[in-house]
Amino acid sequence: MSGPEAASTLPGGATLRDMNAADIPAVHELERRLFPVDAWPLQMFVEELAQRETRRYLVAELAGGIVGYAGLMCIEPIADVQTIAVVPEQEGNGIGSALLTELIRESRRRHAEDVLLEVRADNPRAQQLYRRFGFEQIHVRPRYYRDGVDALIMRLRLDTEPPSDQPREADRP
Repeated sequence: MSGPEAASTLPGGATLRDMNAADIPAVHELERRLFPVDAWPLQMFVEELAQRETRRYLVAELAGGIVGYAGLMCIEPIADVQTIAVVPEQEGNGIGSALLTELIRESRRRHAEDVLLEVRADNPRAQQLYRRFGFEQIHVRPRYYRDGVDALIMRLRLDTEPPSDQPREADRP
């Protein structure tokens, strides 16, 4: 993907594109399935998607269905990964990496210096993905999630642009 509204095909045939209002019911259904304790209400997706000047939301589609989604808020100089999720049946197929790669690219386009995110302390798979992209844990929010699990606050510094002909390792899908 080279910018908002562009679409790209990933290895395995999934397509990454910008989320639109018609996607919200399917995304919300996935949200409730994947995050039963902490699911966002449907209206939150509506409100987030409406804030184009500071937000960007993506979906990953496969065989006509949404199998992943992600969202970013960027208010210079900070970008914040609001959400990122992939259905369990598609984990390990590069969809989460592709979504995160595009959020990092969007952060650079919006001139962010840092990308922040929260991840559950009991989700080592997600933590491993973020570390692979260069995120470092900078803080813990005790009992952040509704079920009492801590949130790890992680940060990726974007202080250097990758050379135009050779993306940084974190920017590769």
